[in-house]
Amino acid sequence: MLAVFLRGFILCIASVSSIGMQNLFVFNNALSNRLKRALGYATFVWVADTSLVLVAFFGMGAILAKSDLLRLAVMLAGGLVVLLMGWQTIRAAHATQLNPTTSGSQTTKKVFLSAWMVTWGNPQALIDTSLMFGALRATLQNNEVWFFIAGILLASATWFYGISAVLSVVRQRLPRKFMLWVNIISGGIIMVYGAYLLLAASRLLFKLI
Repeated sequence: MLAVFLRGFILCIASVSSIGMQNLFVFNNALSNRLKRALGYATFVWVADTSLVLVAFFGMGAILAKSDLLRLAVMLAGGLVVLLMGWQTIRAAHATQLNPTTSGSQTTKKVFLSAWMVTWGNPQALIDTSLMFGALRATLQNNEVWFFIAGILLASATWFYGISAVLSVVRQRLPRKFMLWVNIISGGIIMVYGAYLLLAASRLLFKLI
């Protein structure tokens, strides 16, 4: 069962470590908040990410794989949401600080909603995660499932808490304009990704017509 646990751990690390919307969100919060608050915000992302993986693992992949119309709707809606998030990130770039006050610049409610948005509002991640973990479920015996899930949960927590802690600690050594450029570059990447999703959705639409 240790091999099953390690398989879940390694696959999840590979999945969450790529530079995507979740990691950009965690980077920004770690660099603009004190350690305790950054770790608290990382919890929001971890819970959202874990919920997505569990839903994907136990069946959403099969639904998306069977319905092109559902995939199209997810990609269109998500592409628009991603574009908006990227634009808002760029607009807020000048207001982000490396030396924040104890209260932080965002409310806990806003960060909580944003954590779920960057996880569940990213259609490509939704589809890829659903198909990947949905397929992996079919390779496991019933008595192996929860060892695999345990590996996933620990890997996700290790990654998000780890990068939050490291970046929150080293932010004092970074130049003052570092967060400005992080947000501008992050927002640009997110907007390009949103445009790519809309382009992919348009291609799928023409294929269905």
